[in-house]
Parts: sequence; C-alpha cells; structure tokens
Amino acid sequence: MSTDVPHAPHDPKSETKAFDPSSVETAAQGYWDATRAFEVDETSDKPKYYCLSMLPYPSGALHMGHVRNYTIGDVISRYKRMTGFNVLQPMGWDAFGLPAENAAIKNKTAPAKWTYANIAHMKAQLKTMGYAIDWSREFATCTPDYYVHEQRMFVRLMKQGLAYRKNSVVNWDPVDQTVLANEQVIDGRGWRTGALVEKREIPQWFLKITDYAQELLDGLDTLPGWPEAVKTMQRNWIGRSEGLEIRFDVRDENGATVEPLNVFTTRPDTLMGVTFVSIAAEHPLAALAARSDADLAEFIAELRQGGVSEAELETQEKRGRDTGLRALHPITGEALPVFVANFVLMNYGTGAVMAVPGHDQRDWEFAKRYQLPIKTVIVPDAVRDALAEIGEDVATQHKDPMRSALGGAASVDVYGTTAAVQVVEEFQSGIDEQGAWTERGWLVNSGDLDGLDFQQALDALASKLEAEGRGARRVNYRLRDWGVSRQRYWGCPIPVILCPSCGDVPVPENQLPVVLPEDVADAYAKAGAITSPIKADPEWRKTTCPQCGGAAERETDTFDTFMESSWYYARYTSPGASEQVDGRANYWLPVDQYIGGIEHAILHLMYFRFYHKLLRDQGLVDSDEPATNLLTQGMVIADTFYRDNGDGSKDWINPADVEIVRDERGRITGAALKADGQPVQIGGTEKMSKSKNNGVDPQLMVGKFGADTVRLFSMFAAPPDQSLEWNEAGVEGMARFLRRLWTMVHRHAADGAAPALDIASLDAAQKTLRRQLHECIQKVGDDYGRRHSFNTAIAAVMELLNHLGKFDDASGNGRALRQEALAAIVLLLNPITPHASHALWQVLGHDETLLEDLPFPAVDTSALARDVVTLAVQVNGKLRGTIDVPVNVAKEDAERLALAEPNVVKFMEGLTVRKVIVVPGKIVNIVAS
Repeated sequence: MSTDVPHAPHDPKSETKAFDPSSVETAAQGYWDATRAFEVDETSDKPKYYCLSMLPYPSGALHMGHVRNYTIGDVISRYKRMTGFNVLQPMGWDAFGLPAENAAIKNKTAPAKWTYANIAHMKAQLKTMGYAIDWSREFATCTPDYYVHEQRMFVRLMKQGLAYRKNSVVNWDPVDQTVLANEQVIDGRGWRTGALVEKREIPQWFLKITDYAQELLDGLDTLPGWPEAVKTMQRNWIGRSEGLEIRFDVRDENGATVEPLNVFTTRPDTLMGVTFVSIAAEHPLAALAARSDADLAEFIAELRQGGVSEAELETQEKRGRDTGLRALHPITGEALPVFVANFVLMNYGTGAVMAVPGHDQRDWEFAKRYQLPIKTVIVPDAVRDALAEIGEDVATQHKDPMRSALGGAASVDVYGTTAAVQVVEEFQSGIDEQGAWTERGWLVNSGDLDGLDFQQALDALASKLEAEGRGARRVNYRLRDWGVSRQRYWGCPIPVILCPSCGDVPVPENQLPVVLPEDVADAYAKAGAITSPIKADPEWRKTTCPQCGGAAERETDTFDTFMESSWYYARYTSPGASEQVDGRANYWLPVDQYIGGIEHAILHLMYFRFYHKLLRDQGLVDSDEPATNLLTQGMVIADTFYRDNGDGSKDWINPADVEIVRDERGRITGAALKADGQPVQIGGTEKMSKSKNNGVDPQLMVGKFGADTVRLFSMFAAPPDQSLEWNEAGVEGMARFLRRLWTMVHRHAADGAAPALDIASLDAAQKTLRRQLHECIQKVGDDYGRRHSFNTAIAAVMELLNHLGKFDDASGNGRALRQEALAAIVLLLNPITPHASHALWQVLGHDETLLEDLPFPAVDTSALARDVVTLAVQVNGKLRGTIDVPVNVAKEDAERLALAEPNVVKFMEGLTVRKVIVVPGKIVNIVAS
C-alpha cells in the first residue's frame, strides 16, 4: 500500500561499487517496515490473490526447509503484486504441541515461556529474509483470542451431534503419556520417545468427518490445481468401497445363541470360500469368550502392546486364538471357528472379517499357520475354460462338473484333455502352496452361484440376503472419525463439563474461552514431570454443571494441534473479528496458492478441507474448498558424514566441520574432519535433520552471503516440487552472479543517464539483443506465473546477462538498450532478490520503489520478430551443423548454404546427394548415399 514515508536513498554517486548485502538488505527492510509496505485490505480495486505457506511450529530456529518454503511463497506473492493483484501473504505460529511441553520438562520451565521466546527469535529470522508478509495479521494459536473460536465451533458441533465422546482403542505412548496417531508409530515405537507403544481403550473426543466422506471425495475432482499425488493419497485414505454387510449368527461352546457378527466385504463373490471368521481383540465377542478362557484373556492383553496402524498390522506375523465361538455361514449354515486375530482393528469396519484364505493373502497366511481349510471359489478365464472343457467330458457323470473338477482335479485326469487338467491342477497347486489368488474372476465351488462373475454374484447375493434379513448393500469408507483429544497439557482445552448427573455438557458460549493457565513453571520444576498441570490441579478442574447446577469437573484433555492448523488460514482473513471469521473471509477465500510439504497430504490437508466445510455449514464462508491451488515443495537434502563408535553407533558430523574433496564432476571423493585432519565416513545425501547433524543454519548463510543469495540459490538449485541438494559451492556461485549484476549496473549508471531508445534505428546486433531481452521477459513471466519453474527463470536471466556482457556498444542506442535490459533484469529478479533489486532500481535512476506501483516488464511482441533464423542441418538423420539464414530464405538458398556448411561438407565426403528436405524455419535434412 502506498504511503508518504520516503524511501531510503540510494545515490549512485555515493554508492560504492562493492556489493555489501548487509547494508543493502538493512536499507530495503527498513523501508518496507517504515512504509508498512505489505499490509493489505479489502478496499483495493485490484483482483485479490491470497498466497499462503503452511505456518511454522516455533521450534526455536528456522531451518532450510522453512527458507525454501517461504521463499517459494514470496516469489509468487511478489510476482503477483507486480502483475496487478492485491496480494495477501500472512504469517502466524502453530504454537501448541508436545515438543514445547517436553522442552519445559527438560528445562524446568513453562511451555508458554519457551514458545513465546522461540516465536520472537524465529520472527526476527524471517524478517531478515525480506519476505513480503503482512505482519499485522500475525497470531499464535496458543493465545485465548485465537482458540476461543475453535472452542465455540466445537460447542456448536456438539449440539449438532458432529462432536462426541466414546471409548476408543488408541496408540498410547507410556513415556509421553498421550495418544499417538498411526503415523507417529514407527516399528511399534513412539516417534519421539522410542517407547514401545501400547493399545489402550480410553475415552476420546471425535469430530464426525465421516459425515463428509463422500463430499471430501467428490471435492477432489474440483481441484485441478492440486497435485495428482496428493489427491490420490486422499482418495485412498477416504477409501470408498461398495459391497455387502453380511450377518453371521453366532453360537457359544454350549450351542447357545449369542450376539450376531456383522461383517462388511467388498468381495461378496468369495462368500462360499469363508472358512473362519476373525475379530479384533477389543470386539465384545472376544471379551465374552475371554471370561471363561484364561489363555485367550492373556492373548488379548498381549495384543494391547504395539500400535494400531494398518501398515504395522499388515507386516507383522499373523497370530490368533480360537474363541470357541462358532459363526454360522449365512448360506450353508456351516459352523465356522471365530478367532481373535492380531491383524483385525476394532476401529476399521465392524471389527470382524470373514476370512477367505483362498483369495486373501492375509487370511491365507493365518490359515496356513493354524492349519485351517483353504477353499478355492474364484478362478480366472483360463481355468474356467479348462473346467468347461473337462466338464464336457464328464457331464454325464457329474451334475456340476465345474465344482467337482476343481474340488478334486487329480481325480479327473482320466477325463478330458491332459492340458485342461494341467491348467486346473497348476492353479489349485498355486493357491495351496504359494498364496491366495486375489483377482476377480468366475465363481466355482459356490453352489447355485457357479459360473457367475463378480457383479452377477454380488447382485444375486444381495437379493437373497436382503430378502432373508441377513445382509444389505452398503457403501463403506476407510476414513474414520477424527480423534481430536490428547492427554497432555499444552493445547487448547476442550470446552466440556463432565457432570455425574447430566453427562457431557458443552460449556456455554458466554463462558468461553476456557483458558489454559500458562503460569505453570512450578509444575515443571521437577525434572521428568509428565503429569498435565490441569489434570493435577483440582481447583482448575472444579466447576458447576450449567444444566443442573451440581458439582462437576472440566474436561482435562486438550485438542489435537491439527485442530488449530485446520482453520488458521481463515483467521488471517479476519483479524480482530468477534466470530471465527467475518465478511472479509469471502473476499480472500479460497486461498489462491497454498504451499507446503507433501508429508501433510493426508492428515493436515484432509482436516483443512473438512474444517472449511464446517465453516461453510455454519454460514461463515461461501466457498466449498479452502485452497484452489496447492504446491508441494521438495525436501532440502545435504551430505552426511560420520565416524563409527566402538558400540556400533555412529557419531554424525556436521558438513560445516568437514573438509571435502571433490572430483571434476563435483562428486565427493574424500572427507576429513577439519579439527584433526583425519578421515570421516561419507554417508550420502539425506534430508536435513538433527538426527543426522546435516542441517545448515540459514542465519550463518545469510551472514556470509546475504539473504538474496540464499533466496536465489534455494530457487535455482531445483524445481520447487523436487528435492534440493544443499551445496555451498552453488551458493557462492549465486553470490558471484549478484556481484556481477551489481557491478554492471553501477558501471552503466556511472556513465550518466542513457538517452531514449530509438527502436526504428536499431542495427542488427541491437535487434538481436533486444529480441533476446524480450524472449527472456516472456519466458520468466511464464515461469513465474504459470509453471512455477523458478530455476529455469533464473537460468534465463543469467543467459540474458551473459548476452549483455558481450554487448560492446557505446552508441546512444547501445546505451539506451543496455538501460532497458538492466532495468528489466532488476525487475525480473525482484521476486527472488528483492533487496538488491530495490537498491539497483534506484541506481538506474528511478525514484519509485519496487512495490505494487511498479509493473512486471511487458513483452514487446514486435521485438520478438526475427530477421535471421537458425536451421539445423542433418545428414541422413544425424545433426551435422547449423546455418543462420534470413527468415524468408528461399528453399534453393537454404539447400546451397546447408551443403556449403564446413562440417556438413566433411560428412558428405564420398557421398552423393539423393534428396534435400527443407522444413522452413526448422531444419534441412540431406539424404545421401
């Protein structure tokens, strides 16, 4: 926004030609702060553009991942400002979370104090990078004026039945004393503590995201600006499937009827292949059976160790115990054993699975271990055809040749052709000895269903079971309701009162916020303390029920921090609003460009989309999706080095402490510790992390090279969606490029003001440079705006600077053209190197500053016209040279020049021209023999 505050002066006569990043960046940032340059509102007549990078967790210091993420957003934001948009780029802090609490335990302090100190430090770091952020909208999610709104939303959702509490089996970290998401359990251990995770059944609060499953799935088709990889992951996570829910009656060991089992299956065509039923350890029938079976009770208790993620359960050894219960097959009435199995989750489906070992690999492995029957009921085309051939020979002897043939293939080798029998036997042998056949096919050994395909079998079974009250068609989703409660302190209090008479009662809205006490240093004074201060404080818990007025207690669980990060984007649009958002939200939303790592593809981005729909359904926003476009940036990776310790562990060494030897191709061939000169092991390139000690401190790089250089390298080293390999030699290369540009601009300015450019009188060399200039402008604009290919944009500017460096023309038009080119380069680089551009623009004689008042360079299409074109010359399809010819060169002249090209002449020795093909403006192909 424009102000009357003057910009910091840059008098070219007093400027030293040496590029001093520190003074240049200080001056530019001082101007931006003084003019509040990046604050925006909704009154602009320009089209809006909301560019948002995922907000950081205030861990203490920026890392290179932050730098890359926020530089991408800043490049897009600044480019959009220059192309006429009213651009919002805000920043805040995802400030709740377990790391702050663990740091408080370690440092014997309060999480709030640690968090606010980190925010102050990281904000100062961000400002040194020169990001065009509207800091007037900054917030930390741990403050009551932020989280009061999500408490209010939760209270309303409770009243609507969209928020509820129930007992749930969870991953429990016994060290951190809290629930872990499935993704936070690695090899059965907590991701932070390394402790063996337990399964526990505890009360948990949930949001009914499942009510939005189909809308979340359908909405993906309305997001062409999202990466397909992200949409595919979300589709798989939602996991829509169609099938049948089938009821199995159940009897106990005495033959008495107990509660029936309902199972959902997407493969009802395999129903006749069921040989046992598996249930989760937490299933009510498991508890029933365990009352009289001590071994089963012990097994169930054992299964409470370890995580509850599907990935873990799929890879672990299949184990189970027979409950003694028997499920009655809904078609045949056969009594099937019911097993408690360690691969069945209570929270997925109905907690029970009909086991078809012939056609499910997990069931096959279980059946093999416990010597359970394996039936083949589905076959591929080849086996069906072989059975049909066998069946023709035995039709008079078998009422159902398909079933009898497959049921005893070895006994039918006297019939039909040997080849057909071999096909059947090999298929059956494969299932018996190698594993389940899991594809769809044709039904066999299935009574009246024999010969049907998948859809025919589904329709037939649905009709039969629905008529008998034993089943029904169902659409099922893999998605489960969002568990939002955590058992630790540093989070938003869940606004619920637990009343012994009234049950779970939402806190009245006029009593919100329920404030989390921050002055809890005493609770963390003892090292190793892990009890939540609000759980330990009876005074904080004590309250009265708003319904009956009786004594009650507050809920001491706090929200999962995904709750705060699911709606923060909307709060930026409405700073100071009394509600969660106000009318300003519909001006800015949806976000036009969202930027963050693909590691957030499922959890955060799913909740992000879900919460937006909650805001919509509360009448707070008009749109259906929170972000139109999504860019998932790649990781920042770096070399790793280590020495082996005597106990088999590794001592990881920071690359800054290592002297590296590289070959002519830049590959590391040797490394030694600077401190002692002794060799270290080369561990390869990996994601920057504390565990591998290969992180690079952005502040050290800024101090050494300047923020613009770090920004330039982070955009040049790789496309934004690919991994960036940190290479300090590459950073030095970017520094040299900026110094070269700085020097060229100052030398040009030292010669005085350039005259106006007379386009009509340009000579050939001047036309060529001007064409190269406007080709560069065209490419860079497309790279910034459409392709987000910042590395190729930088490469194009570098190439243009090289052309300009070779342009030795001191004439009036030459100097005017150099002025146009340098001014364009400064503008083209402004989104990436805004500090240097801010200074150089004024060195070039301009009074205005590089803010929204200055447009991105426009392409002069007339300059793109070529008088000369370069044609490739091929001899028998192989490139042998190039020729420069007039654009409208005659075919005969192109042939003559091509045949006269020296390298072509060399390759034509001893050959006779048979044919010459000229493709105007592209190629001359000589066919010779």
